[in-house]
Amino acid sequence: MKLPALNADAKDPATINRRDFFKSGAAVATVAIAPGVSLMAFGGEASANANAGTRWGLLIDVNKCASDCTSCVSACSTENGWKDTGNPQTDPQWIRKVDLKNKTTGREVSLPVMCQHCEDAPCVDVCPTGASFKRADGIVLVDKHACIGCRYCMMACPFKARSFVHEEVHDQKSHAPRGKGTVEGCTLCVHRVDQGGVPACVEACDATGHGAMMFGDINDPDSDIAKALAAYPSTALRQDLRVNPGVRYSNL
Repeated sequence: MKLPALNADAKDPATINRRDFFKSGAAVATVAIAPGVSLMAFGGEASANANAGTRWGLLIDVNKCASDCTSCVSACSTENGWKDTGNPQTDPQWIRKVDLKNKTTGREVSLPVMCQHCEDAPCVDVCPTGASFKRADGIVLVDKHACIGCRYCMMACPFKARSFVHEEVHDQKSHAPRGKGTVEGCTLCVHRVDQGGVPACVEACDATGHGAMMFGDINDPDSDIAKALAAYPSTALRQDLRVNPGVRYSNL
């Protein structure tokens, strides 16, 4: 299903609300937090690179995902500059491995879970400042400059795919701005995608030989991911919520 272009409705200055105020401020303000790093990197610049005719997505075959493999997690950590310290209460949740067991059949599967880049993203709906936003190509991001750390988006996300930065951030990547007091999550490695590449997790999974993750344009009928989705059954996490995630799983 193709996403419509995102068109903001014009508003009279006299009736602009608090959310609109912060959104308009985020469009022009930039905060430098380290040499070459700006929290504004995921604001207007990132949206300008999106193509409304595209819907980026992932297809993950859980039959090919080994339970003892965490290459996708390690690759995301290295690429985006976050670390797993063994404390799930405060550690970043950009991507994590989840093990599931069917109590009836005993079948066990392992799968990566990250931001599902929903078409109707709950995190975007509840954000009071517009910091959580969805690009026209379906990638859901956080404008760190507009984020006030309220964590409403974390509470709204049914996949627990966002985390709050509790500590000072050091040695961060210029393409993945992070800041204490802000919320963060998987960006589908938007900096790679905009340069014609694939997310680091997908690249790492291919390098292991497992090939469990496929990335591409769901709206392009000639893409490998669109062909696979058309040919084989797949499912979304929490289909009952009808948020139409951009991440799908096969053999789950």
